[in-house]
Amino acid sequence: MTEKKNVSVQHDAQVPFHNRVCGCIGTGRMGLALQKEYYEQLKLVQEEIGFKHIRGHGLFNEDMAIYQEYTDAEGNRRAEYNFTYLDMVMDSYRELGLTPFLELGFMPAQIASGSQTIFYWKGNTTPPADYADWCALVRAVLSHLMNRYGRDEVLTWPIEVWNEPNLPGFWKDADMQEYFRLFKETFLAIKALDPAFQVGGPAICGVKDELWMRCFLDFCRTEGLAPDFITRHHYTIEVPEWDGHYGYPELSDPEAGFANLKTTRDITDSYAEFRGLPIHITEFNTSYHPRTPLHDTNQNAAYIAHQLSRLGDVSESYSYWTFGDIFEETGVPFTPFHGGFGLVANGCIPKPTFWTFVFFGRLKEENRCIYRSDDCVIVRMPDGEFRGIAWNSGRVRRERTLELSIDIKTEEGGESAAKPEAGRDVNADRPEGREKNAAEYIFVTQTVDEDTCNPLKLWHDMGEPASLAPWQKKLLKEEARPFIQSSRLKAEKGSVCVKLEVKEFGVVYFTLTGLRSENDRGFDYERAVGSLSDCKNLPG
Repeated sequence: MTEKKNVSVQHDAQVPFHNRVCGCIGTGRMGLALQKEYYEQLKLVQEEIGFKHIRGHGLFNEDMAIYQEYTDAEGNRRAEYNFTYLDMVMDSYRELGLTPFLELGFMPAQIASGSQTIFYWKGNTTPPADYADWCALVRAVLSHLMNRYGRDEVLTWPIEVWNEPNLPGFWKDADMQEYFRLFKETFLAIKALDPAFQVGGPAICGVKDELWMRCFLDFCRTEGLAPDFITRHHYTIEVPEWDGHYGYPELSDPEAGFANLKTTRDITDSYAEFRGLPIHITEFNTSYHPRTPLHDTNQNAAYIAHQLSRLGDVSESYSYWTFGDIFEETGVPFTPFHGGFGLVANGCIPKPTFWTFVFFGRLKEENRCIYRSDDCVIVRMPDGEFRGIAWNSGRVRRERTLELSIDIKTEEGGESAAKPEAGRDVNADRPEGREKNAAEYIFVTQTVDEDTCNPLKLWHDMGEPASLAPWQKKLLKEEARPFIQSSRLKAEKGSVCVKLEVKEFGVVYFTLTGLRSENDRGFDYERAVGSLSDCKNLPG
């Protein structure tokens, strides 16, 4: 089935589109940042996308070794803090152009009130036995970070109190009132250290989210607390079916998810003192489980493209969970493609969804959006270049190809605007060879679909090796690149028509750029490649 759409776009249109794709990215627990493969995956992500913040679990977990205890000469228990690994992790983040979105958790075992843990790496999810110990730890870490990196910088690092306290696995018994106490004690301790710190919560996910959000804001109102932002999570699948290590879910209706996010905005704005507070989605993905093969597919890439086109409507930022597959919530993965959360598979192999983020990152937040629909976004750059993304998303396979014919009105003034003066190179005085009234354009597409950029299929055809040979890894990286095509297009009557074929679960990025030719004397492309008329005169 082919669905054809004809679209007309004005170059000076102004369409709402809040592209905050590069605001934040998720990571596995912080201690994993000490691994070489982790760093290499994050370096690749930063080179191609360039996120501002990074958020993950485990700041206070045992493998970071921050909280320590000893017994003094009088037999009293004393706390001391070890920042060796914290400094290494923060230095590596800053080296890659990242600063943390600090999630405070989990509870160090020595000061925890219980033994409940979560994940393979046993993050303690109980309240502190003594809130004074917890608050002292938080203040010590923040003080150290300000001393090391400077107050002005560290105050730009948002601080989130805990993770998903509405789920009993992440906070003992999902005890709402106990979480509210944790939030209050932590909030007041941080603000006492420096009132300019930005502190928020409640970092809820799914279950009873509307009740939790209202009760949290009621609590803050009653206690006179003024959170600087609100946080929540966003996942978009139905309950998975399980087979061995893996979960196979169906995607949920995206409109239901967007409506749920809008509810959080509406609840927050219903309180006069909290109206307009920034809302940060500090985790989002399709599936909430790190063994979901959907994550590695082109279907995921197309579905996430639709998400990215709209998540900024009600959210200040949205953090994909996660950048890479060095991740151990359910243990060390057995294979390079195991349905991990990451944009990058182990072996530094980009997944299709990686390119969705690359493409949206190229649209840039500050550029004017001139068109947005459920399958396409187009922006106009300050120099006149047009950039766009089209996708063919679906909850299930429908054997549907999308054909877009997009007529871009490049200038005012119709036909005359596209015609250069006789004998004059219209591009001669323009920077970077681009011309507002260009008569000719270069149209470039980069395609990611199941036929052109599908490392999961290649890995399957290889026999699904658990350990990649060097040649296999190299081949998979080559397969994990977009397919590039280009053509020259003429402007007619002040417009250029571009045509896109987006196969099922495909994502296509395109640019339309005013052309400046700089022919060297004597070079003739048609003669170099052999013209069609020449071919017709050849024997046979």
